[in-house]
Amino acid sequence: MDPDIAVAEFHALGLGAPHAISAAHGEGVHALVEAALAGTLERAPALAPTAEEDAPAVAIVGRPNAGKSTLVNALLGEERVIAFDQPGTTRDPIRVRFRHGEREYVLIDTAGLRRRGRVFETIEKFSVVKTLQAIESANVAILLLDARQDIADQDAHIAGFIAERGRAVVVAVNKWDGLDDYAREQAKRAVRDRLAFLSYARVHYISALERRGLAALMRSVDDAYAAAMARLPTPRLTRHLIQAVAKQPPPRDGLVRPKLRYAHQGGTNPPVIVVHGNRLDAVAPGYRRYLEGSFRDAFGLEGTPLRVEFRTGRNPFALRGSNRR
Repeated sequence: MDPDIAVAEFHALGLGAPHAISAAHGEGVHALVEAALAGTLERAPALAPTAEEDAPAVAIVGRPNAGKSTLVNALLGEERVIAFDQPGTTRDPIRVRFRHGEREYVLIDTAGLRRRGRVFETIEKFSVVKTLQAIESANVAILLLDARQDIADQDAHIAGFIAERGRAVVVAVNKWDGLDDYAREQAKRAVRDRLAFLSYARVHYISALERRGLAALMRSVDDAYAAAMARLPTPRLTRHLIQAVAKQPPPRDGLVRPKLRYAHQGGTNPPVIVVHGNRLDAVAPGYRRYLEGSFRDAFGLEGTPLRVEFRTGRNPFALRGSNRR
């Protein structure tokens, strides 16, 4: 539903601006939490990396008992985080600076997100908030899944929040050891089907307990971080835009065809590409997705969301004509 239409009649309650959300799909929930905790989060200890902390911040997120603490211990090479068999034993995000290979990282282990019906205990409310804060403050999120369980709505919700916040992501399917070929194929199919909207993310099948697949996992973290922080030169962006438009022009909107003239980078983490031209408000959503995929392939932006924004230029003759009048 259109959010403005959905909330229109609720303004009559006189309780302030309503929030349009989808609890089932997580849409608008982050903004709702921010509004509910306005003035509170500012007083909480900051999770974001400081200026001195220039190492990539990596948040490990997932459902309870997916093996997050075990993965942290495996990456650190020591028992820095206590892991229990009971779900949800990690309550607070734990920041640990460590070196893996030739690079330093800040690793963030988070409390798992519980089922909706069990989130109403006070301590669990703060666990959820801290998980969302950890994703917000990270450069790269490792979404940890349990290969021996179905991908649940919770997994998709966490993945959706990572994508909504524009964080680079690597998917790690844990507890891969001991599975037969049929179970492995089923797990791979579930990842493809349920997390199709994270198609830009690399997927690794690992065993945190046996420390298998971790080197490749961290290489993908490095690549995702590099893509999220990539600097994209304006001349190359514009040349590729012109090539992409020549290959597939934007569809007409009635009698008008949008004209895309040049592009430049508007931000990082995630990369933002700003396209300038005329009548860009008429660009179809499908064409935006075409450009996103085209830019992603051209610049090797694997592992990170990519946002394309359109800005329509002013008519340079409009002001001149009004002055003459």
